[in-house]
Amino acid sequence: MPKSDAYVIGYAAVVCLASSLLLAVATVGLKKQQDKMVELDRKFNVLKAFQAPVVDAKGVRAPAAEVEALFAKHVRSLVLDPATGLPIEGRAASDYTDREIEARTVLPLYEWIEGDRATKYALPTSGKGLWSTIYGYLAVDGAASKIVGLSFYRHGETPGLGGEVEKDWFVKNFEGATIYADGAPRRVVVAKGKVGGRRSAGAEEQVDGISGATLTGKGVMQFLNRDIERYGAYFERLRKD
Repeated sequence: MPKSDAYVIGYAAVVCLASSLLLAVATVGLKKQQDKMVELDRKFNVLKAFQAPVVDAKGVRAPAAEVEALFAKHVRSLVLDPATGLPIEGRAASDYTDREIEARTVLPLYEWIEGDRATKYALPTSGKGLWSTIYGYLAVDGAASKIVGLSFYRHGETPGLGGEVEKDWFVKNFEGATIYADGAPRRVVVAKGKVGGRRSAGAEEQVDGISGATLTGKGVMQFLNRDIERYGAYFERLRKD
């Protein structure tokens, strides 16, 4: 027997409502686990920028327990006031949303602790590539004069082209690059092609670019230098201590 239009509409409405309720329950139920995984990924990428042993020779990530333990043992976080470069007492990066951090209303900073002192520093960095916003962490040495490591963990660049930003061959170009020398900052320059790894040229440190992804490389160059400059006041105090 054919069903009336009212029956069909009512049935569809009930199915949609039930599906929406189930989806809402699942989302709420999984949120705590999702937040936990986001936090774990943040810690992993900070450690990776610090060159901590969180990835083996085969590219396999360390177990969550090892990441948590290593972060707790060696990493301390603080937040800087963008206007003064001074730490904000009692605040940590986890107190702020990703949107606040991306907008640079605060400047999170991570310290690598050996013994009782900080020997390296890492900062979040992000900006536009060609098709997307690229997110990562950049680590510098204790004198804030050289790059220790770089880790990109999220982007929407073209696989095989701009997507190479996350590959080891690209980020390792930056390791050891000078960002401050002879009393003045140096800019990191992503070349349009190959420069043979990394070369110093006056006030620049040139690194190999990605073939066919000049605009992605230009974006990386711009936001890395911009974010390093934002922490300049704090780094300057480090150099004087």
